Amino acid sequence: METSVERGAVVVGLDATPSARLALAWAADEAARRRLPLHLVIAADAPDLAGSSAELASLWTSWGPEIRAAYAPVLEEARDFAVQRHPGLRVAAELAGGSPVAVLRARVPGSSMVVIGSQHRGVVRDLLSRETVGLPLVADAPCPVVVVREPEHVTHVPPHLVVGVDGSAVSTEAVRFAFEEAAFREARLIAVSAWQPPIHGQVPADETEREAWRALSESTAGWPDKYPQVELRHEAIRGHPVQVLAEAAKYALALVAGSRGLGGFPGLLLGSVSQGLLHHAPCPLIVVPHRAG
Repeated sequence: METSVERGAVVVGLDATPSARLALAWAADEAARRRLPLHLVIAADAPDLAGSSAELASLWTSWGPEIRAAYAPVLEEARDFAVQRHPGLRVAAELAGGSPVAVLRARVPGSSMVVIGSQHRGVVRDLLSRETVGLPLVADAPCPVVVVREPEHVTHVPPHLVVGVDGSAVSTEAVRFAFEEAAFREARLIAVSAWQPPIHGQVPADETEREAWRALSESTAGWPDKYPQVELRHEAIRGHPVQVLAEAAKYALALVAGSRGLGGFPGLLLGSVSQGLLHHAPCPLIVVPHRAG
């Protein structure tokens, strides 16, 4: 298996759960659209045995190699799937040692984006779950992180993407990526700003709404000129950001959002809002980091 990541590759973290196939298909399609290489990686390593019993440690020592070996055909099947889906796509496959977070973090530098699945809670253990992998990657990855919790809505006409806007530099970066993605997909873009009246009423509700419309205008200024083929629509909607964005993206190809937001909604998509969208986004969620400077 190859172990080095080709520069600019789309990296997708896989496991043996059904959600991994959704993430794999999304990542393969994205790599093909952008004419980038695809890097598949499965992290197969011992669990944290600190404080565990000697019996458990002995059991893993016995079964660990067999479990890692069991992932090899899964990885080969994933590679075959990607190549058959997009003939000519450059695909590397890697079985790596280490925790999923550590493995993916080590492969982020130089990558164009990282894609993971998001298994619904159930009997099958989710090795690349929203909580254990999604949040740590979203918090500090220098490239976009895509969490494929639900399939994209390809049958909705016209096809569209949704981008969350809060007026910060972070959401402006998300807008940039969203325009680029919409252009690749020949889709329209809906920029959405959620607003809520101040709790104690220091600021009139109509002023808060005007600020939301102003944020939309300023954050998207200039981008329609760079991407004239992308039809843009603004929506300022009253409500909590998680509910507003999830509802707006109900039939979207993807929902694009920023991380480390410090604008109209401090911490937007890094604290409770990010966790909410990781759980409730009705389509693939693309979290775009703010590139300082």
